[in-house]
Amino acid sequence: MTQKVKVAFQGEKGAYSHLACEELFKGTPIEACSTFEETFKIAYEDSSYKIVVPIENSLAGRVADIHYLLPKYKLQIYAEHFQIVEHNLLVKENTELKDIKYVRSHAQAIDQCQKIIQKYKFQTIISADTAGSAKELSKSNDKTIAAIASKLSAQIYGLKVLLKNIEDEKYNITRFLVMGKNVQQPEYQKGKTYVTSCIFRLKSIPAALYKCLGGFATNQVNLTKLESFSVKNTFDQTNFYLDLEGHIEQSQVQKALEELSFHTESLNILGVYEASSFRQKK
Repeated sequence: MTQKVKVAFQGEKGAYSHLACEELFKGTPIEACSTFEETFKIAYEDSSYKIVVPIENSLAGRVADIHYLLPKYKLQIYAEHFQIVEHNLLVKENTELKDIKYVRSHAQAIDQCQKIIQKYKFQTIISADTAGSAKELSKSNDKTIAAIASKLSAQIYGLKVLLKNIEDEKYNITRFLVMGKNVQQPEYQKGKTYVTSCIFRLKSIPAALYKCLGGFATNQVNLTKLESFSVKNTFDQTNFYLDLEGHIEQSQVQKALEELSFHTESLNILGVYEASSFRQKK
């Protein structure tokens, strides 16, 4: 009997993570979790869950919380998804632009909509997330407050979209990962583009990073992402997150990863998955 898939994300209903879930798993039950830790834990404890988590944004950079949870739970990456972030000014049904004095949203959304905030001299209220701002607004009768959030938030919480696409930069993209507990890798097919993701910790010896990266150069394997982050909030040890172009079944990828392993204390393959078609559009 096939196990029915369930989907979870971090945040309130209407968040951009929820929007990504809707695009990826239309018609599937979607559960909102209050924290990233809870999101990872639900998939770790129940293999029927897939989670959709943001790992980086084209403007704001990496989502730091995710990097620390990846080695802790060692969930597998099944796919990547690039979501266009479109901010909107949401208000109560009978509110007009002249009524607004305050705008509420997540700090990043506030930062990404400065032009319109300065144009209308709105005072800002920082909230935990964009969708949560819309939810709070829906409970209030204060016409002087607006929220910056998604159109999905407006639909869920019965708000009016007063102004669409108010972000300063139109190229605002969040990369999401679809993850779960079970190992699940596609078979290599010639002509398709793949991404292999891993986390590793280097041996504490001189030139370890230089030596481990040499294997990718000599085997002509392209790295699309390499980031470091401290281990357990110390400055003594560092983990590295790495994305490479290629499938683990390809000989050049195998050789490069084998050379990498010579210089590491630990090496965990997080996933092998098809590259999103969005990468070819860039």
